[in-house]
Amino acid sequence: MGADLSTELDDESEEVLFCARHPRVETYLRCGNCGTPICPRCLIQTPVGARCPTCARVSKLPTFNITPVFFARGMTGALVAGIGVGLIWGFLLDDLRFGFFAIFAGILLGSAMAEAVSLSANRRRGLGLQICAGLGVVLAYLVYLAVVDTPFRGSVVRGSDLLLTGIAVAVAVSRLKGY
Repeated sequence: MGADLSTELDDESEEVLFCARHPRVETYLRCGNCGTPICPRCLIQTPVGARCPTCARVSKLPTFNITPVFFARGMTGALVAGIGVGLIWGFLLDDLRFGFFAIFAGILLGSAMAEAVSLSANRRRGLGLQICAGLGVVLAYLVYLAVVDTPFRGSVVRGSDLLLTGIAVAVAVSRLKGY
């Protein structure tokens, strides 16, 4: 009688199944919750065991979930900060020659732009907000050029300003990276 039970268990455990999402893949695995056959590609390891993608309910962290509303808020923050920083840069800081210190000014500008975008989007991060921050820095540079390019001053594009802008874009984008 005991031998019959062990052979029945062996027969059931050796039953070849096919994955519910990949019908050509043979598997011996099942979801620990619903019992659906899953292959190693579908398997999601959770703290309570192996689950199928439906039962695992994988979702992004709220910090990295950028809805269109948060994208619009981030773009608005970048627009306002870009115009403000560009005006300050053009009117107050134009006479300063940054030279080597353009590196530090770029880090400061990029950090400020990333902070403005992040605050306006409720501390969210991700690709969409990285784009917003980068465009905000470019807008600040364009506003700066519009302020500086007057009939009295003439068009002046300095290498240190381009270096400052490039560093600022890199810093702003890297600070809003979604992991």
